[in-house]
Amino acid sequence: MNINRSIISNLRKEYGDAFYLLDSEQYTNNFIELRDTFRKIYPNFNIAYSYKTNYTPKLCKIVNNLGGYAEVVSEMELEIALRVGVDPARIIWNGPIKNPQKLEEFLISGGTDNIDSIEELDIVKEIAKKHQNKTLNLGIRCNYDVGDGVVSRFGFDVDGGDFKQVIAFVTSTPNVHFINFHCHFAQRQIEYWPARVKGMVELIDRLRIIPERIDIGGGLFGKMADSLKAQFESEIPEYYNYAEVAATVFAEYFKDKDVKPELLIEPGSAIVGDCMKFVGTVKTIKNIRGKWIATILGSQKNISMNGINPPMEVIAMGNEQKVYSDLDMVGFTCIEGDLIYNNYNGKLAHEDAIVISNCGSYSLVMKPPFILPNFPVLDICNEKTEVIKRGEVFNDLFHTFNF
Repeated sequence: MNINRSIISNLRKEYGDAFYLLDSEQYTNNFIELRDTFRKIYPNFNIAYSYKTNYTPKLCKIVNNLGGYAEVVSEMELEIALRVGVDPARIIWNGPIKNPQKLEEFLISGGTDNIDSIEELDIVKEIAKKHQNKTLNLGIRCNYDVGDGVVSRFGFDVDGGDFKQVIAFVTSTPNVHFINFHCHFAQRQIEYWPARVKGMVELIDRLRIIPERIDIGGGLFGKMADSLKAQFESEIPEYYNYAEVAATVFAEYFKDKDVKPELLIEPGSAIVGDCMKFVGTVKTIKNIRGKWIATILGSQKNISMNGINPPMEVIAMGNEQKVYSDLDMVGFTCIEGDLIYNNYNGKLAHEDAIVISNCGSYSLVMKPPFILPNFPVLDICNEKTEVIKRGEVFNDLFHTFNF
């Protein structure tokens, strides 16, 4: 996606001085590239897209059209999947707390529930008992040590008594289809992936149970500019690095077996991270006791990156620029720590545009209604500008309050 002064000037006239730009073509390309990288090693592979990372309906539709699964973690995300036309059989519901009524509706319609706790198992038992003429697709979220120093709060300890109970239920209940083992670990560094894959294979080997699918969760880095990579302490893996450590293990384990389950991963940031830019406008430039500060119509809340300098481009919009050293770009909020870019060195002028890349992950979905409603989301991949989400207005946020 190429952005220049003319494009920004035209968009400002219609949509204001701050907006997101969605790159749906890049998103499609990322999905296909990641999927096909794994399939080269283990052909029976697919992607379950993590809705929580960015549940923009257009992106969810693209996944569905490309044959991927929807990975949701709440009844709200489930409703998004259903509204964009995803077949319940292609929806996987994870998460620690699920609305019992919605879970019942979901299971009898053919969706997959990954059971997370013994309390959830009790709810599922009641649903199975109530609908003995329906087959329920159930999976189990598995929890084991992957050496990352984290005791995850999710799923069942595979060495615990609760795990034995849930295994017994899903493998012995007549109207239950035990469809998959599932795990997810948050650390994205490649060194933690072998342990997650090895743990799943050891579990299958120990139990002598090969379900229809094996879902090893998400937690992958995506594509990013070198300037952003350089700010991480660890090396940023490529798609093929994850495929080599994960798909290779499954390809080797199942090469002599008649059954080759579908291998799933649940990426979010890896697909959508580099598919959204945020465009803000320089509204003030001042000097406070020797420190230059530019205030931007935009906020750290809009880009969901803190403690690092995001990939950023300044586009001159016509006013006379000056050269600044160690200038801080800060957001519109009244929070002192709303720092967008630290110690900028270069040219800048009032009304210049700043274009920040890699804003697709956990930005739009986590932006609070703090001080200002959120800005519009536009897709300019085609010749026409597509409004993905209009800019929010006062009533969008306050119609649920009593005045």
